[in-house]
Amino acid sequence: MEPIVGPEEMAAADRRTIAAGTPIEVLMERAGRAVAWAVRRHLGGAYGRRAVVVCGKGNNGGDGLVAARALRRWGMRVHVAELAPGIDRAGLTRALARADVAIDAMYGTGLRGGLGGDAAWVAAAFAASGVSVVAVDIPSGVNGRTGATDGVAVRAHLTVTFAAYKPGLLFHPGRTLAGRVEVADIGIDLGDDADRIAVLDATDVEGLLPARAATAHKWAAGVMVVGGSGGMTGAPTLAARAALHAGASIVFCALPGVGAAHHASGAEVIARALPATDGNLAPEAVEAITVDLGRFRALALGPGLGGAHDTRRAVTELVTRASVPLVLDADGLNALAGDLAPLMQRASHDRVSVLTPHDKEFERLAGEPVGVDRITAAQTLADRAGAVVLLKGATTVIAEPAGSGGRVILNVTGTPDLATAGSGDVLTGIVAAFVARGVPAFEAAAAAAWVHGRAAELVGPGLVAGDIVDALASTLAHETWGDRPRAALRSLHVE
Repeated sequence: MEPIVGPEEMAAADRRTIAAGTPIEVLMERAGRAVAWAVRRHLGGAYGRRAVVVCGKGNNGGDGLVAARALRRWGMRVHVAELAPGIDRAGLTRALARADVAIDAMYGTGLRGGLGGDAAWVAAAFAASGVSVVAVDIPSGVNGRTGATDGVAVRAHLTVTFAAYKPGLLFHPGRTLAGRVEVADIGIDLGDDADRIAVLDATDVEGLLPARAATAHKWAAGVMVVGGSGGMTGAPTLAARAALHAGASIVFCALPGVGAAHHASGAEVIARALPATDGNLAPEAVEAITVDLGRFRALALGPGLGGAHDTRRAVTELVTRASVPLVLDADGLNALAGDLAPLMQRASHDRVSVLTPHDKEFERLAGEPVGVDRITAAQTLADRAGAVVLLKGATTVIAEPAGSGGRVILNVTGTPDLATAGSGDVLTGIVAAFVARGVPAFEAAAAAAWVHGRAAELVGPGLVAGDIVDALASTLAHETWGDRPRAALRSLHVE
């Protein structure tokens, strides 16, 4: 895993490194030279090329000045402009018109608020010039913690960041504005908890998923999926099929009513009818589910359940009583209506729960919107619910409760085509399968998010949820991960 370090933690790491005997001037020299080398590689050489470097007054600006000096030594013509005392806008405009590259060294991750004055003008001038932009540590104007912007921000083609990824480089719009990201090791001591927040890669996923034992049998990794209402059989069926393709050895899809179960039956998924009231899950279904739930290794609850009153009662009771690991999604989350007590009761009995909300489901469950700081939002809900939280989004956040270590993983696989009906149900099935296979809940959720996104990448544009299911077998074949090795994450590029 590649570590992710927030602005405050990075500032503490800087202070720790300096206190241990590495002067700030040395760190700045290393950082500036790392930027210069990145520019040189980006352009395919330095001699005879032209660069514009815009520097702020802090350490970020100092890194830019070092880069400018190094580039001049290599034969590049460099125009340096500094925000203090002020930008010669006409002169900078002329320099940009001739430049091969512009270096944004105005503000780093410590910026609070948006760009104003000359800095905002520079960001707009960079964009208008069409010149290739290299950002130092993070594009100026991007919040280092959240990736948010307050007004205009620099759009870079390449960002050279130091020691570790910053969260703001992995959340939109910062993720888009950063372009390709290179991490430069300049000798900063990140401390003992450097991996508490990390980004997952293919090597990690491969290590997390166990091979099936030679003596395995079909009940070794069984999954029960409970969902459906009023003819809504598609969601639980997708989850059940995904669980099978992700390695569950037997999958029951339990739905309210004989008609729904009949409609969902066929092929490898075993359909089971549950007591129903007007096509919705009845409270009596709880006994029918729990009577032999112990044969299964995971319960996926929620896809397509609907919001009927009896269904909500049944879900609340199931959350409390289910003795096996629980993956709660969609209407299963909505049924709790912000009441986290059943989840906390599970946690008090050391029963595993994984919650997989999108933003609206998160808001209904947590009682407040996600907000711009998605890491903190997921961590807070994980603590309050005593559960692993997989907060879905363009960058998925997986968080565990502080009492379990407080780790966070960000997943960056996937494409915008995942914004399609049923893709979340597929993810639920994958999580349940990985848990049933014996992967710890936090790691199972993270690996599932990675595999889900990677499958979408392999399918390509125009996918529907069923395509993701069909791609799981090839996705889980390790040879398909060849273009996403560990090293690739150190040059992550998101359009």
